[in-house]
Amino acid sequence: MSTVQNAIRRASKCSYLFSRHALQHAKTTYTIKRDLNLQEYQSKKLMDKYGINVQKFDVADKPEAAGQIGKTLLLDGADELVVKAQILAGGRGKGHFTSGLKGGVHLTKDPEVVTKLCKDMLGYNLTTKQTTKDGVRVSKVMVAEALDISRETYFAILMDRSYNGPVMVGSPEGGVDIEEVAEKSPDLIFKEPIDILLGIQDHQAQSMAKNLGFTGSKQEIAAKQIKCLYELFVKVDATQVEINPFGETPDGRVVCFDAKVNFDDNAEFRQRDIFAMDDQSETDPKEIEATRHNLNYIAMDGNIACLVNGAGLAMATMDIIQHHGGTPANFLDLGGGVKEDQVYEAFKIVSSDKNVESILVNIFAGIVNCATIANGIVKAFKLLNLKVPLVVRLDGNNVEEAKKILQESDLPITTASSFDDAAVKAVASVKA
Repeated sequence: MSTVQNAIRRASKCSYLFSRHALQHAKTTYTIKRDLNLQEYQSKKLMDKYGINVQKFDVADKPEAAGQIGKTLLLDGADELVVKAQILAGGRGKGHFTSGLKGGVHLTKDPEVVTKLCKDMLGYNLTTKQTTKDGVRVSKVMVAEALDISRETYFAILMDRSYNGPVMVGSPEGGVDIEEVAEKSPDLIFKEPIDILLGIQDHQAQSMAKNLGFTGSKQEIAAKQIKCLYELFVKVDATQVEINPFGETPDGRVVCFDAKVNFDDNAEFRQRDIFAMDDQSETDPKEIEATRHNLNYIAMDGNIACLVNGAGLAMATMDIIQHHGGTPANFLDLGGGVKEDQVYEAFKIVSSDKNVESILVNIFAGIVNCATIANGIVKAFKLLNLKVPLVVRLDGNNVEEAKKILQESDLPITTASSFDDAAVKAVASVKA
């Protein structure tokens, strides 16, 4: 199984709808995230609403306001403050700003220092190992109570097809890469499926808290927190709630220090308030435009654009392009009920990428009518005055009519007889 297939199937258990930062191509490694990703402060607000223990915090978009938050937290009993730049990418602590400031996470006990730090954060780009080389502009900072952690554990709830419902996953080894723990110490990974009709039972929460290494009164607190996390998981239609670390402090507090919450896109109609929090400032405008036309667009860093119908075909198309020495610039999934105008909009989106040197259309039509695709291709070619090579492979429903439409258009469109032939011709068109 390819790296592309592994990445997508690992991360998208419930849907083939891909979006923001869905695939980032770096050599042959791909990662994926779901449609909605909340900033850290948004996740913490959501958890606080459901009775989950988080640090005291607030968010600001001006340096002076951040300094005032720091003063308030210190007056409220905080011993130390942590200032965090709010972007979706990880690795903030080791990042650097265009202002010259090193690190997107800082500790201090002085509110004046908070103000000074935020002057070098807000309005500047932060570059981390997970951003582009230009980084991401920081428009908000979170100022929070800094807490010492005496012990770290890992806890998550996720939807798992193999269990036909939600599963709790926990480990007493938290604060590190859980995949590494699973590989090196599988005996330290505990799983507990939950009957979605009955909900989480007291004995399940208690057992998981014990497995995580909580003892005495902290075990009871941890069990209650686990139940609160499950309530959050169900009420917001999450596909995953991951707490790492789920830890305890030297004074005996049990706290969710960091969280990642993923949501089921199909539940957006029930979760309008949550989806309204979607911060699209870090989203590729082409992805936003694709969503407007009910298309699924994913950007990568190659030079061959891929227009396909279906995620499985998309994975295979990217694989075969790479097999023949090419690199995908993006893929755009037209879906099953695509109309002619959507095909035009798809071409408009992919051709707006300055890195695109060739476009490959690879369609296997079942529900889709090949003639609809062909008419959309002709319209797009003429109206957009395409300058890059276009390779088209169509098969399935009404393909003969589609071939006739392309042939009679008298446009410089290269047709392909097979999947492999299409990839070979697309790669060759770039190298020509």
